Amino acid sequence: MTLEPSSPRKIVLDCDPGHDDAVAMLLAHGSPAIDLVAVTTVAGNQTLEKVTRNALSVAEVAGIHVPIAAGCDRPLVRPRIVAPDIHGDSGMDGPVLPAPRRAVYPRHAVDLIIETVLAAEPGEITLVPVGPLTNIATAARKEPRIVPRVREVVMMGGAFHGGNRTPTAEFNVLADPEAAHVVLNEAWPVTMVGLDLTHQAVATPDVRVRIAGLGTAPSRFVGELLDFYGGTYRATQDFPHPPVHDPCAVAYVADPDVMTTRRAPVDVELTGTLTTGMTVVDLRGDEPAECRTQVAVTLDHDRFWTQVVDALRRIGDPG
Repeated sequence: MTLEPSSPRKIVLDCDPGHDDAVAMLLAHGSPAIDLVAVTTVAGNQTLEKVTRNALSVAEVAGIHVPIAAGCDRPLVRPRIVAPDIHGDSGMDGPVLPAPRRAVYPRHAVDLIIETVLAAEPGEITLVPVGPLTNIATAARKEPRIVPRVREVVMMGGAFHGGNRTPTAEFNVLADPEAAHVVLNEAWPVTMVGLDLTHQAVATPDVRVRIAGLGTAPSRFVGELLDFYGGTYRATQDFPHPPVHDPCAVAYVADPDVMTTRRAPVDVELTGTLTTGMTVVDLRGDEPAECRTQVAVTLDHDRFWTQVVDALRRIGDPG
């Protein structure tokens, strides 16, 4: 089946909410270029229980009515790590989170991913993981038939100029490098939207003014998210304004022209004493024509934030 270019892209958003994950959910829900068909959660920024509750709370804020399924509660091999220094004890400290009024989807997230891909036409579903890649890797290994049916994997994770959790490793990949290795070495196309790109997606004061100007419950929620998230980024990483990583992957699916990309081989270091979790990107020479992996390089900052603001406007005030 060949999808028309004007058709909204059907995505499964795999996340670990997380302040920037919340913005990614809102963008996916509000963008006319995206058809959000499911949200799956994975342990990452906080424990699985906490991030799943956060996802359900974001759904309350925005009126998101798609299945939300809980997935893997730990990495494939390694001990679990979380990020309370950035996201707080709840995983989404700052705003008062509404109590979820709906139950989590009764099937495991991995099974929901598999069922969604197999039920769709080949090339119809894009997987957008913006947390550790445990669910995606597990789905690919449990049901290999999904791999050729997935249109693309657009992951937020990795970096080619240095990490944020270690000098060489970005958090999502470091949290489960074996899973990242599986995903990057499967036969599907992968776009890596890493720190080199997402550190350009900063919520500057003019962006904050645009969001606040909407005057809706979801826009106020985003403002409260950015208040807390901006404070932790100033305290821990010396950013004057916080970078919102995860919505960048959703923005690329909605509008690939929002960023430039370059084809390059990508793999993950699994055994380095000092470099475990490093995404090794070979940028030497020309772009290899047959390469399945590509990395995001430069962001159109205004175009990106216009996407976010327009999505919030379309959501309105359903909270």
